[in-house]
Amino acid sequence: MKLIVAITGASGVNLSLKFLEKLPSSIDTYVVFSKSAKLALKLENNQNIKEIKSSSNLTFYKENQIDASIASGSFGADAMIILPCSMNTLAKCAVGISDNLITRAFSVMLKEKKNIILSPREMPYSTIALENMLKLSNLNVTIAPPVLGYYSQQQTLEDMENFIVGKLFDLLKIENNLYTRWK
Repeated sequence: MKLIVAITGASGVNLSLKFLEKLPSSIDTYVVFSKSAKLALKLENNQNIKEIKSSSNLTFYKENQIDASIASGSFGADAMIILPCSMNTLAKCAVGISDNLITRAFSVMLKEKKNIILSPREMPYSTIALENMLKLSNLNVTIAPPVLGYYSQQQTLEDMENFIVGKLFDLLKIENNLYTRWK
């Protein structure tokens, strides 16, 4: 599987790091951090992108690198997730603005009718955000905010993150046992 992981400037960048950490090494993963995501990484985790790059075997692209392989339908990516998805990126996706690599890759995945998941991290949602989500959902984009399912009885923050990452993996058809499933 070729998976594009875009990380934007909404709060919750740690969830994207957990997502990348838990991904099976057999998945070819192409990662793009937005400029705002890099700032959130610094503010929320006291880390920088170089620390993430050095600790993984992922392929990284810069947000302004619109000539990257993932910007073309002929590259053949199978799925894309934007985690977390800022309201700015969500709005751009909803109206077709492709002004950076994240929104360009999204546009390509949409036209190729590939599996796309947006994980908006905001509360409460404005009417505009809800309308944008509905528009994208009608285009077969999966809207999957990081919401807990209490039936798996999470006890720690790590349990909660594993639950959310596991549910996102389920949507991407990535086998996992990151959370206790309903029996």
